[in-house]
Amino acid sequence: MDRTEGTTQAGPEPGPEPATAPPPRHRRWLRRAALALLIALLPLLTVETALYINYTGDPAQGTRTRNRDALWLGHAWVDGRKKDADVTALASRLRGTGIRDLYVHSGPLEHDGTLPESVYPRARWFIDAVHEKLPGVRVQAFLGDVLATESSEGMRVEDPRTRAAVLRSARQILDTGYEGIHLDLEPMPSGNGAYLTLLDSLRRETRSRDAQLSVAAHQIDPLPALHTVFGVFTDQPKWWSQEFFGQVARRVDQIAVMSYDTAQPLEGTYGGYVAQQTSLALEVTPASTDLLMGLPFYWESNFDHWGHAETVPAAVRGVRLGLSRTDADRARFGVALYIDFAATDADWRAYKEDWVR
Repeated sequence: MDRTEGTTQAGPEPGPEPATAPPPRHRRWLRRAALALLIALLPLLTVETALYINYTGDPAQGTRTRNRDALWLGHAWVDGRKKDADVTALASRLRGTGIRDLYVHSGPLEHDGTLPESVYPRARWFIDAVHEKLPGVRVQAFLGDVLATESSEGMRVEDPRTRAAVLRSARQILDTGYEGIHLDLEPMPSGNGAYLTLLDSLRRETRSRDAQLSVAAHQIDPLPALHTVFGVFTDQPKWWSQEFFGQVARRVDQIAVMSYDTAQPLEGTYGGYVAQQTSLALEVTPASTDLLMGLPFYWESNFDHWGHAETVPAAVRGVRLGLSRTDADRARFGVALYIDFAATDADWRAYKEDWVR
């Protein structure tokens, strides 16, 4: 008879089973659950181990700045919040580094591709101030928008009217004196032909003015066709195929990989991931295009970006390892620092000591 319903035997009832000794069927269930969890985690553990191993070794001599680095700047530089003293401080910070281009946020673009002049009222002042205090440093207009990829709200580059408006906006802001357009449209699905068409139009315009065309690029599939598999479970296009990355790189003067927000949990795996991204990008970026690898000059702690793991030292070491293994003598190569207003002295020190010196 079930013990919970009473007993016909005399004497005290037996006590409960010790908590540390579950019944046999429970032990079988625990073993099966542990085995299922291990099977589920094995691919992830294998990938993470491979990335950690990819972080080992010594970078080649000479894998330092080529003086083609870039810095992303916030909107305060062109909306009136920054003053002459701020430009002086910025110039002092940048002297002696490898930074050649400034991507200053001058948008965002409207969803229809237009750009109100009211959003960058101090652009001409900033451009002139940089040219005075930092001769040879170029100022590019950092323009972007959210795409209608994950919701109905956002820009639709598939619409030819929108692409025409973006081109007009590029002409408008280049007339202000910017020396290039830095385009950041995301999340951008891999293989988007309308985006390539837009880049072709923008490249014709920038070339006619002897200006630069640069883009912020998604990361490349760390595993073949991962963007396709990922798309089965989510609408967010996290990665580009290596082929599509190459198609974009051939249409621009500079391509800057957003090699942060990787969800990597350790400095070693993050650095190994950056090393892999650097190699993958180098393989398909033509020698005539500047390839820039992004450095995380900010700190967050969430599932996408673990601040203790995504550090500037780990990123720089990863960049140097990938460069060493793939094309150590590549001339048109650099790093891009994201972003000025969140950077710490430690970030700048790591960039200068590990990459510039």
